[in-house]
Amino acid sequence: MTTPLQVLVTGATGRTGALVVQKLQQRPEQFTVRGFARSGQKANDLFGDAVEIYLGDITQPEKLAPALAGCDALVILTSAIPQMVAPPEPGQRPEFVYPEGGTPEQVDYQGQLNQIDAAKAAGVKHIVLVGSMGGTNEQHPLNRMANGNILIWKRKAEAYLIDSGLDYTIIRAGGLQDQPGGQRELLVSKDDTMLTQPPDGIPTAIPRADVAAVVVQALLLPAARNKAFDVISKPEGTPGAVVTTDFQALFEQTTPGL
Repeated sequence: MTTPLQVLVTGATGRTGALVVQKLQQRPEQFTVRGFARSGQKANDLFGDAVEIYLGDITQPEKLAPALAGCDALVILTSAIPQMVAPPEPGQRPEFVYPEGGTPEQVDYQGQLNQIDAAKAAGVKHIVLVGSMGGTNEQHPLNRMANGNILIWKRKAEAYLIDSGLDYTIIRAGGLQDQPGGQRELLVSKDDTMLTQPPDGIPTAIPRADVAAVVVQALLLPAARNKAFDVISKPEGTPGAVVTTDFQALFEQTTPGL
């Protein structure tokens, strides 16, 4: 009998992070899971006593070491979150800011570098990093939001991970949907090709639950190691679509490098 993989999930109380934690919990023969979060109350509301939670901020590297001690893998699901300044006037676009200490440069770049460095120091063997499509386009609307260049900073952190010497899997998700998972065909590509040339004109989106499933399978399957890819899903009920269940075949379509 093999020993379960010890996995730390950062951003564990986020909407996608919580799904990843729950899916790992459902496979106790394969995983033991810890979470890393800033809010103990939010973690308790989500998980109660069922998950070992470490509290801290990824911009404070000293908080990461105890959480990563003894871990085999790290799943990074942290991200800067813009805040609306005020409800917009009719016909006006909303204005956003990033909170102090929570800019994309601080969270999506330096915060991810802190996690990668701490994981390497702890002897972690594999990092699964969940990012976003759009990082090849400096003019992407998410980059312009609050002038944060969030996708650019994410991509710089991804390059750092690739150069770290650790095994990596970089999952760049399309627009995240709060929809059930396991009911759609997943598509993978690279370099935002599916944004610039949407296959069959389908929306470049994916349920969070399907992203969580990809994370779990990436931890298990060697075909996902040292790969970086974009992932979206065909809308549920698309004619001719085949629900993705063979993740080995999916990962075999992906390639190494940024």
